[in-house]
Amino acid sequence: MAAGFGSLLRECPLLLPQNREKTVYEGFVTAQGTDFHIRILLPVDLQLKNARIQCSWQLKRVLGGYQQILKQRLQHSLDLVSFMVELKTILELALKNTRELQSPALPPQQHYSGLISDIETLGWNKVVFVDPSFTTIKLKAEDSCGRHHQITLKLNPKYPAEPPDCLVDLPVQFTVTVDTQSSLLSIHRQFLAALESLKAFWNALDEIDGKTWVLEPEKPTRSATMRRIAIGNNVSINVEMDPRHPTMPPECFFLGPDHVVNPLKMKLNSNIHMWDPEVSLLQNLKEVLEVDFPSQEALDKSDFSMDCGICYAYRLDGTIPDQVCDDSRCGQPFHQACLYEWLRGLPSSRQSFNVIFGECPYCNKQITLKMSEESLKWRFRQPVTA
Repeated sequence: MAAGFGSLLRECPLLLPQNREKTVYEGFVTAQGTDFHIRILLPVDLQLKNARIQCSWQLKRVLGGYQQILKQRLQHSLDLVSFMVELKTILELALKNTRELQSPALPPQQHYSGLISDIETLGWNKVVFVDPSFTTIKLKAEDSCGRHHQITLKLNPKYPAEPPDCLVDLPVQFTVTVDTQSSLLSIHRQFLAALESLKAFWNALDEIDGKTWVLEPEKPTRSATMRRIAIGNNVSINVEMDPRHPTMPPECFFLGPDHVVNPLKMKLNSNIHMWDPEVSLLQNLKEVLEVDFPSQEALDKSDFSMDCGICYAYRLDGTIPDQVCDDSRCGQPFHQACLYEWLRGLPSSRQSFNVIFGECPYCNKQITLKMSEESLKWRFRQPVTA
């Protein structure tokens, strides 16, 4: 009972027991910054279904159209704490609707009663957020590997006849199937099934995130299908996975000087037949490329120098250094835009179509920059300055 009272105190700090038996509670319930006086009388057996509620005339007026819902919740709530949580939710909704009486399309009270019952069936412990108008509901779920996920539902007044809009952090499209018998529980189960279908995909990426140095993205979301993994100083591999076929070879793109990257490309092409769907993605990459990826335990991220040798920054307008000097003694990376401006300012540089030839800012050896068509179009649109 002490634990129950502690929970009640956290939810309604202004509602206190008035006797030792804890059959009478009196105080205030707060919603939208307003305190409403309330008194709850419980029977000796503390059964909520036989409880009586006495409240101020202001609270009676606000909850006037929700009496049937309150009676229903008294019948089905497990304890006083859960009832007070639902009461506060209903009160928030009632206050919002009272202040929006001009709104022409408010759903009937049965809509909200059904939603509250729907949430009760699902379980309040799976609910992260419910807005006062019951149009946005956030649910949480845990997959079989212990990863935590959320789904945001945007409901309309015709729910459950019409499916809600679902916002999820998944690498594939998620669409729920609903009918007149559907419920939040059904949607939650469909979400769990979708999570389970992506288990192998996330297992592969979680292993890469935990055992290698991932340069991109810095904070990957669950919908991210790409990882840029450090192989060595100024050398990395960009891996793009198919979430529906996580055991198949991913698309690979190498970044680094040619004298390092070309041998890796050759190994990938000649050893791809060794790819084993029964082995993890990381292990396959190690065996096919014949490399050991630097681990987080052995090296620090600063050991993989990736800052641009011209602007000395890593990110520039959302781009990262992707141009590298091919001299084996240099290997300095540059942003394409920075290197373009540098070479354009050199009297000795020359351009043939979309390829610019010049000298490396670091080692003065010859460096070649191949501009994409989109980059060239953007450059030519810029105003010319003296």
